[in-house]
Amino acid sequence: MRRPGAPASWIWWRMLRQVLRRGLQSFCHRLGSCVSRHPVFFLTVPAVLTVTFGLGALNRFQPEGDLERLVAPSHSLAKIERSLASSLFPLDQSKSQLYSDLHTPGRYGRVILLSPPGDNILLQAEGILQTHRAVLEMKDGRNSFIGHQLGGVVEVPNSKDQRVKSARAIQITYYLQTYGSATQDLIGEKWENEFCKLMRKLQEEHRDLQLYSLASFSLWRDFHKTSILARSQVLVSLVLILTTATLSSSMKDCLRGKPFLGLLGVLTVCISVITAAGIFFITDGKYNSTLLGIPFFAMGHGTKGVFELLSGWRRTKENLPFKDRVADAYSDVMVTYTMTSSLYFITFGMGASPFTNIEAVKVFCQNMCVSILLNYFYIFSFFGSCLVFAGQLEQNRYHSIFCCKIPSAEYLDRKPVWFQTVMSDGHQQTSHHETNPYQHHFIQHFLREHYNEWITNIYVKPFVVILYLIYASFSFMGCLQISDGANIINLLASDSPSVSYAMVQQKYFSNYSPVIGFYVYEPLEYWNSSVQEDLRRLCSGFTAVSWVEQYYQFLKVSNISANNKSDFISVLQSSFLKKPEFQHFRNDIIFSKAGDENNIIASRLYLVARTSRDKQKEVVEVLEKLRPLSLSKSIRFIVFNPSFVFMDHYSLSVTVPVLIAGFGVLLVLILTFFLVIHPLGNFWLILSVTSIELGVLGLMTLWNIDMDCISILCLIYTLNFAIDHCAPLLYTFVLATEHTRTQCIKSSLQEHGTAILQNVTSFLIGLVPLLFVPSNLTFTLFKCLLLTGGCTLLHCFVILPVFLTFFPPSKKHHKKKKRAKRKEREEIECIEIQENPDHVTTV
Repeated sequence: MRRPGAPASWIWWRMLRQVLRRGLQSFCHRLGSCVSRHPVFFLTVPAVLTVTFGLGALNRFQPEGDLERLVAPSHSLAKIERSLASSLFPLDQSKSQLYSDLHTPGRYGRVILLSPPGDNILLQAEGILQTHRAVLEMKDGRNSFIGHQLGGVVEVPNSKDQRVKSARAIQITYYLQTYGSATQDLIGEKWENEFCKLMRKLQEEHRDLQLYSLASFSLWRDFHKTSILARSQVLVSLVLILTTATLSSSMKDCLRGKPFLGLLGVLTVCISVITAAGIFFITDGKYNSTLLGIPFFAMGHGTKGVFELLSGWRRTKENLPFKDRVADAYSDVMVTYTMTSSLYFITFGMGASPFTNIEAVKVFCQNMCVSILLNYFYIFSFFGSCLVFAGQLEQNRYHSIFCCKIPSAEYLDRKPVWFQTVMSDGHQQTSHHETNPYQHHFIQHFLREHYNEWITNIYVKPFVVILYLIYASFSFMGCLQISDGANIINLLASDSPSVSYAMVQQKYFSNYSPVIGFYVYEPLEYWNSSVQEDLRRLCSGFTAVSWVEQYYQFLKVSNISANNKSDFISVLQSSFLKKPEFQHFRNDIIFSKAGDENNIIASRLYLVARTSRDKQKEVVEVLEKLRPLSLSKSIRFIVFNPSFVFMDHYSLSVTVPVLIAGFGVLLVLILTFFLVIHPLGNFWLILSVTSIELGVLGLMTLWNIDMDCISILCLIYTLNFAIDHCAPLLYTFVLATEHTRTQCIKSSLQEHGTAILQNVTSFLIGLVPLLFVPSNLTFTLFKCLLLTGGCTLLHCFVILPVFLTFFPPSKKHHKKKKRAKRKEREEIECIEIQENPDHVTTV
């Protein structure tokens, strides 16, 4: 019947929603029926796929060797600037210069020698020279070293020329000649390995000095070291999840308890991940340490489907055949699970799109999309088949653990108590007609008898509102302090030599920025006074190593006038560059000859900026200030340092995937606003997911987590994890027909609370071993996923159960309908009594 006052369009939308919902349920019911009729087929096919692709993964495993391609922005202006700088000033022409690593670091070895606290490194020259001679005597080593720096410098008081009184540390860099030659590169790699071994040996010999070494391959080695360190911890996580899933699926009732289904559900997710990994490697994918998060991401989604199917099975009528019960469970659960799996695929698919500028994020999202598809297929096929066999055992009254026939009550009465406890089905024979015999599950019993009454108590609600205001305040405060994570140290093993080197380097050598190359790539009138002034203005605030300044000073001291082009270039070539102290500037100037006239077509300077301890942030600011000047000034120049490749637009590059993923989720939910289940369900889902996402973002910032590729992937996952757990709860609430909102939320928690609590608990317990992996990458992964699980649990069991009792949807029309039906039944009973006063009909 049409509700009075309801517009016709609303009726049509409601009918369309009901048709779509029932159509999806009918499809899932047929899918469950198909699985229940052919369980062996749906069990065998996934197993064969796993064996096939799993073996392929072992044969084709190959680690990613290019760390820059993986974590640096793919489309970076700095890479274009590096190409231009390298074309103007090839590296092999600068091999004798102090800053020969200005274009690309190439192969190198670096060592920092640190004196004990209170000592002067300058007084330990013998130890430094011994270290230096040992490096030079290495096989395939160079015969000279380039570059030295002092750290922890104390100047002589009142010294006009800033004389050094003492220093705490010295840094030496050794560059290798490997200019594009594969043979030289192999020799250089061998030299670097020997260099690292030598530094460890010298550290044992020189107890009065601390040596911190770094080679060009150190960052790559320490990045992949995380995977090696985390192997045992990942296995421990799997064991913990298996144990938690098994225990949470158990009951005292040996007939209806399903401990092995919890175990098989986790194994189903594991073999789906192995299959996805095999497909990834067979398609020439290369492994990197960021992929370590995929098993945890897939487990959080897959086990949610497992526990929901198990709960759906327990909600079916026990007197039905087990095949019908499986079909009913699919009809009840797979609609929502299909929707959440689709959103996973959409969000990570957008993360794998060309809009993503970080290759590590793109590769992760591609692999995650394959994992989600296989996860969905394995859940409804492999785990569905396991559910069919478990249902058949239950229908035939077999023990859920020992798979033996459960004895009769008379037989059990003659046995000891321990035997009765192990073999009893938990109910008297007369109680088998209970409407829901699974209500004795310990989690469901706790929610129904204790938690639901407590959380909906009128005295608890004000404290929940205050708790949410505190949560929102901290989240908002954290969102205002977001910092990007362009520092690659965040992805390395925390006890690695690279991290130790970086910490010492940051402490003692952070007063100045890296050497920045200033390249003038167009002909310039250097003899013009206005051009000279522009160059001085651009270099102001920097410590400059400049042939231009040295040449101007030379002209001034020599009292030479060079105010025109011919005199300027003639004196520069014939006099200035031939002096021994200025010969190293030859490689900084590019001349061209047109007839009898020489021209300067390009040149370079070196700039160093004064910085504080937060050097990286200030270097990014310097980069962002210099680049616009190259467009606005008459001097055409570029600035470059190898570190710019990692810093360039990093914050924008890492935030784009999560913004695209969030937009995709929002778009899908809006498009289905009037089509799926109930519009208010989507509205509440959007609010809940936004609250959880902003909460995780703000709290992870307050927990000192930067916006690097790992944290961004976790934020994309948070969107889906929140939908995965909030959607069933909210849609059950909006469709509930109880008299009040409080009764509706109690019904929703009783129906889905067990599966949510089982999954989040297993998920969080599985994260604990990550704490014991000495790696910054896994520690970031642990923090972000812990916040994801915690905030989702807080919303599902605390915030939503209280807030849904305040706000729409209203349940008054359901109450009116039930009152009308009750009144109609009373009228029918009165009529029957009046027609037959000698007989009373009971309803």
